[in-house]
Amino acid sequence: MTFFLAACSLVLTTAACKPAASTNAPAATTAPAAQQQSAAPASAAGPAAAPAAGVENAFTGTIAETMDSGGYTYARLEGGGKNDVWIAAPQFDAKVGEQVSVALDMPMPGFQSKTLNRTFPTLYFVQDVARNGQPLAGGNRPSAPALMTGHGSSGNGGSSTAAPSVQKLEPPAGGLSVADVFAKKDSLSGKSVTVRGTVVKFNGGIMDRNWLHIQDGSGSATAKNNDLTITTNADVKVGDVVIMTGVVGTNKDFGYGYAYDVMLEKATLK
Repeated sequence: MTFFLAACSLVLTTAACKPAASTNAPAATTAPAAQQQSAAPASAAGPAAAPAAGVENAFTGTIAETMDSGGYTYARLEGGGKNDVWIAAPQFDAKVGEQVSVALDMPMPGFQSKTLNRTFPTLYFVQDVARNGQPLAGGNRPSAPALMTGHGSSGNGGSSTAAPSVQKLEPPAGGLSVADVFAKKDSLSGKSVTVRGTVVKFNGGIMDRNWLHIQDGSGSATAKNNDLTITTNADVKVGDVVIMTGVVGTNKDFGYGYAYDVMLEKATLK
């Protein structure tokens, strides 16, 4: 995950994934509870949008509902068409009734937010939010959720943390080293594998799972076979030494340049 998800703290981190970026922006204004409950979900077919001039895939709409979670501001935008649009952006001071423009460049179908206990049929992650008629910056692809970026995160509010030093660890009984998983990835694809390693990155609650990286001292950064991405429902933290059992997945591509030759999915913690 060298993303995501990050994504995930969103995440993804996430990565998803959350991964999730955190800012010092003041807390957003949240719509009344009744208004949130009656919100119409976004349609996967895409919005009937009022375009913002000069930016591809731009959408201009009015904030009908907003909430903050995991360092992101979620907002439902009404654009005058039959379909509303749900967006998530690094936390900003959003107000119901305010008009904003965003670039809908990163759709996440079926996005599940653990922190909100909610599933969005389609959620757009956006980086730039232009408000009240201000021009929308062009040429910048929105950032993926923290889970997919692969950058170190503590998983607690998305704050960054330095990767811990990694000592050489022996594989668990009946298990494999991280480097062995990379070396045998083709024959292991779809099979259950157990590994031991030190958690060097973690992003939680992105796409209804936690994303982490482990290292065990095998392999090398030069060969790109020393760091294994794992998705799991287990809660761990950076620096933990863990034994994980999961299914080997190969050639996983989440789009936007976040692809993995090999990863461990649906892993359980021992």
